[in-house]
Amino acid sequence: MDTTSFEKSIIESLSQLTEIYSKELQNIIQEGEQGIFPVKARIISHLQQYAKPPLTQELVEKIATEIFSVALQAARPLKVAYLGPVGTFTHIALLEIFGDVIEAVPHKTISDVFDEVETGRAAFGVVPIENSTEGAVTYTMDEFLDTDLKIVSEKSLRITYSLLSVCDSIEKIKKIYSHPQSLAQCKNWLKANLPNVEVNQVNSTAKAAETASWDKYSAAIASNISAKIYNLNIIADGIEDSRQNYTRFLVLGKHDNPPTGNDKTSIVCAVKDQPGALYKLLKPFSDHGINMTMIESRPDKKKMWAYNFFIDFNGHRTDPVVQKALEAMKQETIFLKVLGSYQAEKHD
Repeated sequence: MDTTSFEKSIIESLSQLTEIYSKELQNIIQEGEQGIFPVKARIISHLQQYAKPPLTQELVEKIATEIFSVALQAARPLKVAYLGPVGTFTHIALLEIFGDVIEAVPHKTISDVFDEVETGRAAFGVVPIENSTEGAVTYTMDEFLDTDLKIVSEKSLRITYSLLSVCDSIEKIKKIYSHPQSLAQCKNWLKANLPNVEVNQVNSTAKAAETASWDKYSAAIASNISAKIYNLNIIADGIEDSRQNYTRFLVLGKHDNPPTGNDKTSIVCAVKDQPGALYKLLKPFSDHGINMTMIESRPDKKKMWAYNFFIDFNGHRTDPVVQKALEAMKQETIFLKVLGSYQAEKHD
């Protein structure tokens, strides 16, 4: 069967579709970049309606993300800063959010990512905020206290680890490299399969893969993308001890998002030093039927034994019920700062 006409039709349709979305994104960007993520969600939702085997919903989402990526770059070439180096899980999250076409720029620290977006050298930034097994990423939370940047999107990524090496079998491995958190999340597998190897801690899984690429009888615990980047063999896949290991990432930007009808809002605040202060702070959520999805406390670096509370809840800051709750909460706080309202990620 000659497939030429089908192939030509597909490419022509993709070109037309990308051009339509590019023009829409261009109009949005002229107003300040807010609203581009709801466009992405709509592209995915529309295309997934037509998914048929062997194209699964997940595969169609990846195709739709790349269409969004091409359309976005055609509308306006943008840089996205992220916590590097190349091959980290933050890098993977960025690719799932923005696609492969975007110009992704790695940085050494979370603070550097914030700086890049604040100065305008990058349009967006991607940073980790919490892990389902290890808890909050406190460096990210602390940065929000001294910035005007907004949270404009979120992405939860299932963390899966592989054993990567230039060796072709596990029996040849004498040393392991990885980030301390990654080693902790694979400790049972290591104990069962490589109990006597030398374990070395490095500052990222990507650095572990890079080191293993030249250390002949070593291996790295890292992501599969690192295997491609550093030309390593995947000796074992899915070696994490828990299959319910997720990290949530945030996208930083300078502009607020319009409401979508399925939103989440993040705030940070400090309560007055008095009995029942936390109860009074949270009571408006119950009074107004608002679901709180996360609360985390962080020590205030400017005042001894004082704490700041980071809170996520369902709803958009412009929703009347949310506005009433926030006004009530302000009466019980020393300060309250809205970090952003953004489309809530769908979970199966």
